[in-house]
Amino acid sequence: MSTSNTTQVTTNGPAPEVIIVAYFSLFLVIVGTTFNSLTFIIFCQPIFRNTKKRPVLHYMRVIAIFDILMLYGWNFDHYVYPIYGFYLQRLTVGSCKFFSFLNYFAAQSSAWLRVFICLDRYLSLSRLHRTWFSDSKHILMIITGIMVFFTLLNLHFIIFACYYTLSGKVSINSSLFVLYPTWDYVNLTFYNFLPFILMVTLNSGVIYHLINLRRTSTLQNPRIQHRAISITLVITTFLFLMMTVPSTVGFAFFCCNNMVLLRSLDCVLYSYHILSFPLYMITFDEFRQEFIAIILCNKNYRRIGPQTITATQSLHRKSHAIKE
Repeated sequence: MSTSNTTQVTTNGPAPEVIIVAYFSLFLVIVGTTFNSLTFIIFCQPIFRNTKKRPVLHYMRVIAIFDILMLYGWNFDHYVYPIYGFYLQRLTVGSCKFFSFLNYFAAQSSAWLRVFICLDRYLSLSRLHRTWFSDSKHILMIITGIMVFFTLLNLHFIIFACYYTLSGKVSINSSLFVLYPTWDYVNLTFYNFLPFILMVTLNSGVIYHLINLRRTSTLQNPRIQHRAISITLVITTFLFLMMTVPSTVGFAFFCCNNMVLLRSLDCVLYSYHILSFPLYMITFDEFRQEFIAIILCNKNYRRIGPQTITATQSLHRKSHAIKE
C-alpha cells in the first residue's frame, strides 16, 4: 500500500531484491486474476445459485471481484515502476485520481464484506431462525450500503486529490490540504483496526458454536449444514488479519524507512487476495467438486453429499418397508 515513489537502485539499475518484488507483483496479478475469475464463475454455477438457502454466497461473489481490483492498484505499480520507470497512478491527473480512489475503496470494501461474512456465519450458527442480516435481499442491501459508504468516504480523491506541480509532474497529494500520511491512518482504521476487532469477536463466537456442533447430530440440529462453509470462512478471515495488518501498519507509521521491506510486506498483503480459490478448493467440498466437474465437462461427476434424514422421511421409509 505504497504512497511513496522511493525505489532502491544500483548503478546498473534496480537492486536484485527490487526486481524480485516487482516480478512477484506481476505473478500476483496474473495468478490472482485467474484464480478470482474462476472463483466468481464457479459461484455463478447452478449448484450455487440458490442464494435464498445460502445468501452468504452474495458476499463471496462480490469479494472475488474486489480481490481482482485490489491487484491492479499499488501492487501492479510495484511491477511497472522498477521495470518500466513510471507509475500508472502518476501518468495523468485522471489516472492519479482513479487509482488513488481505487486503492482505498477496494481495500476497505473488501475488509468490511468479510466483516459481514463473519456476522452472517455467527448468526447462522447461533440462531435457529434467520435474522434480518441473513436474508438474501437484505444482504444485497448491505453490500450496496458498504460500497456507497466507502465511495463517499474516499470521494475526496476524485474531487480534491492530484494536481500538476510547477515542474509538470503529477502529485498524488492535494493542493488544499495534507493528504498523506493522514489518510494512511484513516485507512488503517477502516481496513484493519475496526475489522480486526469485529472479525476476532465474531469468529470467536463462530468457533464456539462449531465446537458445539461437533457434539450435535444432524437429526437434532439443522444448523450442521452451515459447518463446512463456516470453517472455510473462519480460515480466510484469520488469514486476512495475519497477512494484511503488517503492511498497513508499516506504511502508516514507518513509511520510507525501508521501502524494499515495506513492499515485501505489501506482497504478503496482496498474496492474501489470490488465496480464496486454493482455500475453497481445500476446505469447501462443493466448490472443489464443481471445479472438477467444469474441468472434466462432466455434470455427472458432482457427488451428492450426505443428506439429513428428517423424522418424517424416516417414518415414511419404515411404512414403505412394512408394506413390502
